Amino acid sequence: MAAPKPGRPVRGSTSGRPIMALLDLLGRRWILRILWELRDARLSFRELQERCDAMSPTVLNQRLRDLRDSGIVELAEEGGYALTATGTDLLHALLPLQRWADQWQKKIAATPAQPASKSAGANPGRQGVAAAKGQKKV
Repeated sequence: MAAPKPGRPVRGSTSGRPIMALLDLLGRRWILRILWELRDARLSFRELQERCDAMSPTVLNQRLRDLRDSGIVELAEEGGYALTATGTDLLHALLPLQRWADQWQKKIAATPAQPASKSAGANPGRQGVAAAKGQKKV
């Protein structure tokens, strides 16, 4: 599967909007982990593989190809993989999400867990929603 690009349909969207292409790319398995591991230093393929819990070389190669095709990661002349200026900008753009996630974690930890309701009306599911709206199940 080719790397998602703005202006083209991507998984979940045919709009071609840049944000949809970015979300498709970032939603691919291991992409965010690779970006995180490259945040501070250039890493060789083997170093990156070890830091990513020994992911398969096939998957790592594909993800690095996607990131290189997207201009986010480069194969440095000195050897190893590094974030490009665009990749560094992306990492900085994700920092507010990190701060939000930290606050979210604190709120979740401070809120007592609510038991799941077993009543039919609490979470009707697919069939229940159709019945509640008076529609036939399809």
